[in-house]
Amino acid sequence: MALMHAMQLDAPGERLRPVARPLPEPAAGQIRLAISACGVCRTDLHVMDGDIHGVLPIIPGHEIVGRVDALGPGVTGLAPGDRVGVPWLGHSCGTCRFCLNGQENLCDAPLFTGFTRDGGYASHCIADARYCFPIPDMFDDVHAAPLLCAGLIGYRAYRLAGDAPTLGLYGFGAAAHILAQLAIWQGRRVLAFTREGDARSQHFARALGCAWAGSSTQPSPEPLDAAIIFAPDGALVPRALKAVRKGGRVVCAGIHMSDIPAFPYADLWEERSILSVANLTRADGLEFLPLAAQAAIRTSVTALPLDQANEALDRLRRGDVDGALVLTM
Repeated sequence: MALMHAMQLDAPGERLRPVARPLPEPAAGQIRLAISACGVCRTDLHVMDGDIHGVLPIIPGHEIVGRVDALGPGVTGLAPGDRVGVPWLGHSCGTCRFCLNGQENLCDAPLFTGFTRDGGYASHCIADARYCFPIPDMFDDVHAAPLLCAGLIGYRAYRLAGDAPTLGLYGFGAAAHILAQLAIWQGRRVLAFTREGDARSQHFARALGCAWAGSSTQPSPEPLDAAIIFAPDGALVPRALKAVRKGGRVVCAGIHMSDIPAFPYADLWEERSILSVANLTRADGLEFLPLAAQAAIRTSVTALPLDQANEALDRLRRGDVDGALVLTM
């Protein structure tokens, strides 16, 4: 019997453990992917910590790059050997009011990769063929992986931030380092807000071309047209509101955030707004990935083998990485 190998989460708060399972067969509309790389995302930490509740046991991971290994019945447009990426949103029903209204990211019956269906901390996975994106040739497998969530969810947040000439990024990790490059390429002025005393991230942000980098506990040195919060810290919302000018937007890009403390209405007044980002649409992927290639975005990655998944997650929790961590198979 052919086997696949993976790192599995059995219960919240536990470490991942290595498992071997029978190689799965794709059903109608699905493909099987031989995985070459999978990014390590902060959402994986939320899954492991029980901050968000999906299906257990689960194989985490939703920034997947690999090659089509087998096709299920009815799949067209893909062939064995094709290189594709698989994102967080892995399936939508296509029939609820949100799907019919072009809002499949809000689907009433979705499946999420590495959360409610097995993901990419593995040698193989099953994916809905409709939710597999072609990867531009300029990106190798390892450098492409962070684009599938840090890039895609970040891009959706970036679009919702609107036409903001001056943009603040709160939390300078995998997503921010990608979006900063895109914003600077498009002629925007980017300010990076990091954890207090995080000189390493501040230096990294400046090296990528950010106009300013400093602690998120500091007032912004200039008014922002919009702010995107990538860090899961609700206390950043009132701080960002104080930083944006009249009519400015604060976009919360994470799937989980600690509670937002009370703040005076005056900080929200003058048509400032707060909004959240949920998941992604296929249109986001089809638009962003070619744009990332056009902008020549360079993802900063540290690669580790699959069996070091726990160590990778520990490093992410400590903030011990510039850019993104990627597991290789």
